[in-house]
Amino acid sequence: MPIHPEISTKLRSHTRSHATLRAIGALVLREITTTYGRSPGGYIWAILEPAAGITLLTLVFSVGFRTPPLGTSFALFYAAGILPLMMYTDISTKLAQTIQFSRALLTYPRITFLDALIARFILNFLTQMMVHCIVLGFILIFLKPMTTLDYSKIGQAYLLTVALAVGIGTLNSFLTLAYPVWQTAWSILNRPLFLVSCVFFIFESVPQPYSDYLWFNPIVHIAGLMRDGFYPFYQPTYVSIAYPLAVAAMTTMAGLFLLNRYHRDILDK
Repeated sequence: MPIHPEISTKLRSHTRSHATLRAIGALVLREITTTYGRSPGGYIWAILEPAAGITLLTLVFSVGFRTPPLGTSFALFYAAGILPLMMYTDISTKLAQTIQFSRALLTYPRITFLDALIARFILNFLTQMMVHCIVLGFILIFLKPMTTLDYSKIGQAYLLTVALAVGIGTLNSFLTLAYPVWQTAWSILNRPLFLVSCVFFIFESVPQPYSDYLWFNPIVHIAGLMRDGFYPFYQPTYVSIAYPLAVAAMTTMAGLFLLNRYHRDILDK
């Protein structure tokens, strides 16, 4: 008995979706094994090491800067600025290396570049979220800063961070594949990011015309929104949610288009 065309289409779609999920799951497990499986402690150490490093830096800076620009706890002020920056840097850097890391696997027809990007994003996003929970949990439980959390604004800051990291990482995934020197150039261009992303200061303290230039750094808006979620009395009027989203959308679409169009040609060379 012949199968109805509509049922046949649904079965093929269902099979493809299961194949995609299996491919993504296998890629996540492969990355955990190859990246973290050979080091002592494995994946657990990958979480504890950056968490301990950020916590130590937070405590050291809190000794040197006893009066933060906002509130009374420099540890919380610093963490609210550094954590989004570190999440953006880590995820975007890992996504930029996706094609090179999975070059051999992309020869299989069942695995696409999108599967590899999604797998890398899932693993590194979950890793970063666990690091953030450890650092913020330590500060809120043991240091007990006076604060009222606005979870909606904190959630928006995280969504903007993820969107921006995915966009920049996807575009750089193509650029580093097409132009290997771009990886070194991008690394050099990003070195001042730690100093110009409002990690140690607030945007309002920067005089003009420098504040006008600083506004075009999307991380500045994310840091301001994150601090708005930790400090209810802080009103960062300069923050634009639309600007980081626009940058994220444009870079994501450009990266996906270029990878879809050219990645096979470049890999076959």
